[in-house]
Amino acid sequence: MEAPLLTVGVDQVEVEARLVSGALACPECEGRLSRWGYARPRVVRGAQRRWRLRPRRAWCAGCGTTHVLLPLACLARRADVAVVVGAGLVLAAAGWGHRRVAERIGRPEGTARGWLRRFRASAEPVRVAFTVLLVVLEAQPPVLAPAGSPLGDAVNAVLAVGVAVTARWGPGVGAVSPWEVACAVTGGRLLAPHPTPVAINTSRPW
Repeated sequence: MEAPLLTVGVDQVEVEARLVSGALACPECEGRLSRWGYARPRVVRGAQRRWRLRPRRAWCAGCGTTHVLLPLACLARRADVAVVVGAGLVLAAAGWGHRRVAERIGRPEGTARGWLRRFRASAEPVRVAFTVLLVVLEAQPPVLAPAGSPLGDAVNAVLAVGVAVTARWGPGVGAVSPWEVACAVTGGRLLAPHPTPVAINTSRPW
């Protein structure tokens, strides 16, 4: 059985420090998480470079569950970082087909086609979940105009939540992309068959 995913910040030194200090809580029972080895290494592709990632595992002293700590830059079971995938989804929302998307972002056509197919399949639940979250984050949430397609509506909702998170928490999360926020909200499963939103901690987004 695959260990549950828990999204964390991209600074691995900070993540280790939070684990040691007991500042990371189990999303299942709020118990204290501690270090528990590593998950399988993987190669991650960014816009300009690629690197080897070996995600940390953590164990909960309360319920005994182990979690894979996935940096919020990454998506579950995807080689490309969230901002690259998100750039492709924004282009698709503007009417681009997978071939043009692939050419623009420098990825194989099959890769871009897979992203768009998966996101389209869950576009409506994503739109609903992120619209609900926008209402939670904003006292007066903006009205999102129809984008002309379910994919476009879902993309607009994700982008709006990204703006709301930056506005609420200020410069401390200003460098975080809306697509990294989406990783935090879905536990890295934005392109999973059934992305399940999780609550954002109101004292710390991730």
